[in-house]
Amino acid sequence: MDGCRSGVPTYEGDLHVVAAAHHIVKALGATKNLSDDLRKILIDLDSHLSMITSNIDSKGGRGLVDVEERLDQAERKIMRWETDPMMIWDSGPKEASDYLEAVDETGKLVDGLRGLSVHENRKQKEILHRAMNIFQTAMSRLEEELIHILVRHGQQFEPKNMYSRSIRKDIVYDESFVSVEDEPTKETSSQNCSNDESGECIVDLVHADVIPDIKSIAKVMFTSNYGPEFCEAFISVQKEALEQYFSFLGTEYLSIEDVLKMEWTCLSSKMNKWTWSMKIIVRVYLASEKQLCDQVLGGLGSVSSYCFLEISKATILCLLNFGEAVAMGPHRPEKLLRLLDMYETLADLLRDIDTLFSEEAGSFIQLQFHELLERLGESAIAAFKAFRVAISSNGSLYPFAGGGVHPLNKYVMNYIRMFPEYWNTLNLLLKNQHPGVADQVTKPDYGPDTSLLTSCPMAYHLRSITSCLESNLHKKSQLYKDEALQHIFLMNNIHYLVQKVKGSELRLFFGDEWIRKHNAMFQQHAMNYERATWSSVVSFLKDNNPGSSSMSKSTFKERCKGFSIAFEEVYKTQTSWSIPDPQLREDLRISTSLKVVLAYRTFLGRNLAYTDDKCVKHTVEHVENLLLDLFGGSSRSLRNSRRW
Repeated sequence: MDGCRSGVPTYEGDLHVVAAAHHIVKALGATKNLSDDLRKILIDLDSHLSMITSNIDSKGGRGLVDVEERLDQAERKIMRWETDPMMIWDSGPKEASDYLEAVDETGKLVDGLRGLSVHENRKQKEILHRAMNIFQTAMSRLEEELIHILVRHGQQFEPKNMYSRSIRKDIVYDESFVSVEDEPTKETSSQNCSNDESGECIVDLVHADVIPDIKSIAKVMFTSNYGPEFCEAFISVQKEALEQYFSFLGTEYLSIEDVLKMEWTCLSSKMNKWTWSMKIIVRVYLASEKQLCDQVLGGLGSVSSYCFLEISKATILCLLNFGEAVAMGPHRPEKLLRLLDMYETLADLLRDIDTLFSEEAGSFIQLQFHELLERLGESAIAAFKAFRVAISSNGSLYPFAGGGVHPLNKYVMNYIRMFPEYWNTLNLLLKNQHPGVADQVTKPDYGPDTSLLTSCPMAYHLRSITSCLESNLHKKSQLYKDEALQHIFLMNNIHYLVQKVKGSELRLFFGDEWIRKHNAMFQQHAMNYERATWSSVVSFLKDNNPGSSSMSKSTFKERCKGFSIAFEEVYKTQTSWSIPDPQLREDLRISTSLKVVLAYRTFLGRNLAYTDDKCVKHTVEHVENLLLDLFGGSSRSLRNSRRW
């Protein structure tokens, strides 16, 4: 009796102390603003306190019985799902909560029993072994549940509303340039879902409602030292989802050998798709994947970055591998615009890549992006140089039929019309690339008011290219035996140059002075054509004795015959010549008509006495109408000419 009054039995006193500590831990655990690390510490402490209670109870004669009863209850909750075809989290929040409580209880029992000496206690050893098996079953089930949730609630999104660079028609270089068409470049584009080409567009790759469920599974598995198993399952599902989306975009896993063997038409399509896919994969998909990893694993140190890297690196390396193959391939002229697209896309994404892979483990991806950017820039410069070489080296054995606009001219001007879209990039890449010495004359000397655009590196190179083109066209003009057709050819082609510059943003880089200079050039060729063609024809109509009112009949007949023969010869020849531009053709017809028709009318007017003679083969009106047949591009005979 005295002993009782002096204090509680020792094991009861221990129970009271542990119970008090247990109460404090529970109270702290109910606090909402605890960090994940501190909450884990409290959970572990609670587990150990529970086992201390069990240990104390065992000394009092009832511990193992209570432990086994608690394990029985947890086992029933865990094992019943092993025979149930339903998934736990599909059955409702209460079932999921009950299951997690049972897993938590089993984990505490395992930790507690491990803390006891079971070597001398067979019963304790049996209970521990049983608890560990149940716990392993639960961990495997949680892994299955995680995979099921990720797959079932994964969300697909289509890239149709995502930003993509304009898809333009290819201009393909070949020896004959037969593939070049003089049509307006058709461009289509679609906007980024954020209406900002440079901004991210985050989407939910997994439905937001199930994020708490995934986090609850992660919490239990990481607390139970099953974090690697969680990561493996999470990475596996998300990596497969990314690969499926990669395929959905129409992008393939290609080896360097595959790319190097590819025909240009196919390669061009792949390069265009690469620029589009790269931006969507990085700006949308990986940005969204990074958000998901942070939502689920953000409180676990570097685990989130590790999972993100493992999920994304195969796809990123595949994209980089394609870029490497393109950069090392032949530097053909037609690759230039596609290379510039790829270069600009990569340059635009560097900041995103540096942010997504900011951890040391992902630094190798950052490095490969920066190295590929440099190589694509070098390839673009090489393709630019190849473009100039292709212009210079394009030779011809025969003159271009009809003296129209040469396909080389169309190819070059339609190609460079797209350069202003890349002027910032081209200025950067061409900054230290000087045109050849022979092309230095293309630098402008327009005075102090010269636009900055006309003196930028790209402008110098553009004028160098057209100077090179003009030299080639002059060489091609020498293939014509007829001097007049040489001038028609040069007039057509220089006029085409001017129209392409005036009708596009090239005007900003060439400047108005260049346009005025080249306007004067093609006008001079028009005048030279008229002299070369019509001076000898009109010479038959000149009066060698201007003081007299008329010439002799024989002289008149001789002059009429000479004019008709010369005029008809010009007609038969020059109806097959071509002036494709309708306005230029009309202007030259009018100019020619003013000279020839006026001279012919004056000639006949001074010799009215002889005009009834049969020697006057063509009336003034007839000559005027025949001139309208010139430069149509198909030869005509006078029998097939207009009848009046």
